[in-house]
Amino acid sequence: MSTRTEKDSMGALEVPTEALYGAQTQRAVNNFPISHQGMPEAFIRSLLLAKKAAAMANIKLGTLSSSLGSGIVSAVDELLGEPNLIQHFPVDVFQTGSGTSSNMNANEVLATLACRHAGETVNANDHVNFGQSSNDIIPSTIHISAAIEVKHKLLPALEHLSATIKHKADSVKDYVKTGRTHLMDAMPVRMDQSLLAWSAQIDQNILTITRLQPDLMTLAQGGTAVGTGINAHPDFSKAFSEALNGVTGLQFTPAENLFALIGTQDIAVSVSGALKTTAVSLMKMANDLRWMNSGPLAGLGEIELEALQPGSSIMPGKVNPVIPEATAMVAAQVMGNDVTVSVAGQSGNFELNVMLPVIARNLLESITLLANVSRLLADKAIATFTVNESNLKQALSRNPILVTALNPIIGYAKAAGIAKQAYKEGRSVVDVAEENTDLSRDELEKLLDPRKLTEGGL
Repeated sequence: MSTRTEKDSMGALEVPTEALYGAQTQRAVNNFPISHQGMPEAFIRSLLLAKKAAAMANIKLGTLSSSLGSGIVSAVDELLGEPNLIQHFPVDVFQTGSGTSSNMNANEVLATLACRHAGETVNANDHVNFGQSSNDIIPSTIHISAAIEVKHKLLPALEHLSATIKHKADSVKDYVKTGRTHLMDAMPVRMDQSLLAWSAQIDQNILTITRLQPDLMTLAQGGTAVGTGINAHPDFSKAFSEALNGVTGLQFTPAENLFALIGTQDIAVSVSGALKTTAVSLMKMANDLRWMNSGPLAGLGEIELEALQPGSSIMPGKVNPVIPEATAMVAAQVMGNDVTVSVAGQSGNFELNVMLPVIARNLLESITLLANVSRLLADKAIATFTVNESNLKQALSRNPILVTALNPIIGYAKAAGIAKQAYKEGRSVVDVAEENTDLSRDELEKLLDPRKLTEGGL
């Protein structure tokens, strides 16, 4: 591979001839051959949008000439339009804790392209990075990227999942099934009641995440190195947010305390916690679907999930609940990501958190995974499953727990005796209760009607 010589404050270094980046990026590539995973594309795109907003703010404030600033803006637009833009950002996730390497990677790439647009020298530090520090641009980019991904990907996906569940619930509201607590037979429930519990979980997660969005849209930008705003115009924070809002269509604002958003990542930790809760909800739904689909002969067999692929390399005809299984694995990954974000959030030492890149990586991965799997769960599991009514009725007719409805009339002890006898003899509760109470057959059938029992009350 041919190289060219680039220089930075530490001296000369060989860089690939065709690379748009310079010496500082190459040093990071050389220093951190760890995971061979670059920063998420959503983060890089948001970092570029932040650089564009910074250039626009500096032009407005007169701290950067129009030609230099416009060159940077044009460079950002060029990069964002490039399908393979991520090739220009090779720095590993596991790098310097402030994300300085990724910041300089962006600065160097933009400086190279901006020179071509502006027709004059554009310096990575003096111009592209003007009024900024890695210590405020990287925390800001974490917030920007997460806010954009939540707004345009995660919330729409969760809303689609909730709507799909509610539509399915309406279509299965006439089915009554055996309820289960401790995985043991319990009082009957309508199938729509079970599904609407899922949608309530998702709606609560949507509400929680939505409530966090205003916090996520507060930015550290303008605090520069430690929060004091050294080397930035006093109005830079405000001008930056205004420019960014015009670019993204969201409503970002400067943080009331810039020190807090540079020294901590509490908001990112809170958002990650909400994502973990969403993962817990999805895990619950996935496991319910797996149990309801189990069998088809030796399990519950209450529903039949859409057959998507052969389930075994050796057992012909076997079909597995692959979408719920994938959902469960996503949930596990998101829970693990949250642990990492929580530990990283504790690494705010004095005026700077020094685990920013891994926070960005895990937060964005969780958002992406949850958004993608929510749509799959909605479209390829919930919307398409069919109900095995005969299995539901068979289980209900033999469920001795139905005798609970007789408690107010005959008392708990006598009802328990009827339930035990019905279970032991493999008979219906109605038959055994008719033999052991003074209630008529008609009265018992009305009292023990499974559908009526799903409506509660005495």
